[in-house]
Amino acid sequence: MDTCLTDPNPCRVIGVLDDGAASLNASALAWLRNADVIIGGARTLALLKNEFKEGAVCRDLTARLKDVPEWVRAARADNLCCVVLATGDPLCHGIAPYLAQHLCVQALEILPNLSTLQLACARIGLAWQDARIVSVHARDAGEWSRGSPPGHGLYALAQALRQHARLLVLTSPDNSPDRIARLLLAEGLGDDFHMAVAENLLQPEERVLAELSPQEAAGMHFAALNVVLLWRVTPMPRPVRFGLADAEFEQRQPEKGLITKQEVRAVSLARLQLRADSVVWDIGAGSGSVGLEAARLCPQGHVFAVEKNEEDCAIAGRNHAAFGVANYSLNHAKAPEGLDTWPDPDAVFIGGSGGELAGLITGVLRRLRPHGALVMNFVTLENLATATAALQALESEGVSWDVLQLQAARSKPILHMHRMAAENPVWIVCARRMGEQA
Repeated sequence: MDTCLTDPNPCRVIGVLDDGAASLNASALAWLRNADVIIGGARTLALLKNEFKEGAVCRDLTARLKDVPEWVRAARADNLCCVVLATGDPLCHGIAPYLAQHLCVQALEILPNLSTLQLACARIGLAWQDARIVSVHARDAGEWSRGSPPGHGLYALAQALRQHARLLVLTSPDNSPDRIARLLLAEGLGDDFHMAVAENLLQPEERVLAELSPQEAAGMHFAALNVVLLWRVTPMPRPVRFGLADAEFEQRQPEKGLITKQEVRAVSLARLQLRADSVVWDIGAGSGSVGLEAARLCPQGHVFAVEKNEEDCAIAGRNHAAFGVANYSLNHAKAPEGLDTWPDPDAVFIGGSGGELAGLITGVLRRLRPHGALVMNFVTLENLATATAALQALESEGVSWDVLQLQAARSKPILHMHRMAAENPVWIVCARRMGEQA
């Protein structure tokens, strides 16, 4: 970033709406008419071309965003008056922050306009001071499906739907209102939100569809220029985030379901030292109990889960659907298959290994991010011995580890009294690299 204190010739970043010159105040219009170099998208340049002075140089930034800072530098170096045209408010998912990163704030004078989102809210009378703004103006990643990873263009919206009652969405030609509606349906939120779509604002063909159900919108077609408003019409859920009862999860019956029991799950999650944005691996997901609770504890993170048993994977998938989290991806495979495609983890839980335990431990610890933790649960002496032997072999690489034995007892009725019934003992093994503190 360039350093400067004040600048006698800043680049003016001017917000423009689709009614062209009519959307500009006198100051913004004067700077535009006086500009020697005008930078903007093709559509915006065409919209305002009648306002440019004779001889002004126009540069189309379409697909050339990385060139814009150098164009601005060159214009300023030649002491030319430079203007960058942006849509609406350049500081709301606009170009101004990008220019500030590559130039300096003092080199810019920002003349904002109304955001198209503000205009859309005004059209239907929706208060927006507590709304979450989300941009899905990203590369096309296709339709949303439950469990899509963070790289999907609709991922941020899927997360925001679980956390906010009002959302204002900047769309793209690919991530269109009908695709957003289908996301709502895929996440089981079709009855929880209403939609409004504002098309071609401030143009003669403007159309505002003020109240659509996702079911209706999913099959409709919309103009390319639009914004979407979403508001919840059912109460916001207030789910328990930690320590869910075992009965909350579907399990394989009778009495042979793969679930980490509540007490062991609570201690295991505590040992994972999760943060709000942690990337978590759940290897041997079983019914999904650990990974799904981790997803609730990491609302800005993501859980990648794998389960080799087809029946258990199906059960974990149904638990995922019931739990209302969109930051969880479930894979039917035998670890370590597919782990090389996952991002490096902050925390890893191994509840089952399919006979690959020693290799998994070595591979996981070499991928673990700084300050990360590997937590494993064992109920057999053989698996415990395999794990501790593998960890001992890694001590020379700076791995530290410890073992906790946990045995809980739960009260059960006996006649008119109660007795304590012991659960099976579980060994909780935690490993991290020496010198790394949580």
